[in-house]
Amino acid sequence: MVTGLEILLLVLVLAVIVGASQVIQAVKPFILNAVVGLLVLFLAQALFNLSVAITPIALLIVAIGGVPGSILVILLSVLEIAFV
Repeated sequence: MVTGLEILLLVLVLAVIVGASQVIQAVKPFILNAVVGLLVLFLAQALFNLSVAITPIALLIVAIGGVPGSILVILLSVLEIAFV
């Protein structure tokens, strides 16, 4: 026999699963953007023999900005403004 408490717990678990799914769907483009930006930064270092200092600030800029962020970090490093 199913009690009211078990039904309430089932509804709460389903609500948490639906909420987590919505959060993952909202965050997925940002995660993809960060991964592609980091890949661009590492490929630029490997292919063009650039010496970009990988600092937490540089990683944060690339993770938030994606490809434009990685281009900004590379440009600042080439111009010897930052991340040298």
